[in-house]
Amino acid sequence: QLQLVESGGGSVQPGGSLRLSCAASGSSLNYFAIGWFRQAPGKEREGVSTVSDLGDTKYADFVQGRFTTSRDNAKNVVYLEMNSLKPEDTAIYFCAAEVSGNWNTLSPVAYRYWGQGTQVTVSS
Repeated sequence: QLQLVESGGGSVQPGGSLRLSCAASGSSLNYFAIGWFRQAPGKEREGVSTVSDLGDTKYADFVQGRFTTSRDNAKNVVYLEMNSLKPEDTAIYFCAAEVSGNWNTLSPVAYRYWGQGTQVTVSS
């Protein structure tokens, strides 16, 4: 059974950076698409970025040019590098996985396996 654990969240000032990690256990991530999602208080969960099993990436418009997702299959870890953070990026960030045939989607309903989330707070 695939298990995902996020880490790297924290508090940062506007304009700052954080790198989130999504570590997998129980299965290799080689054949999985990995999505990053976030949920702010009172809002629905929304897709941030995804990376397919073959490394193709997709980003939500609101993070284009600021966030980068990458995967290290040898370490069974996926990363979300977040730069130029804004207060509106404050949310709990989740990673999720689903078996992929080189697809990736920002829709959370497509993913079966979820981590517990890590809090990101952007505030001065």
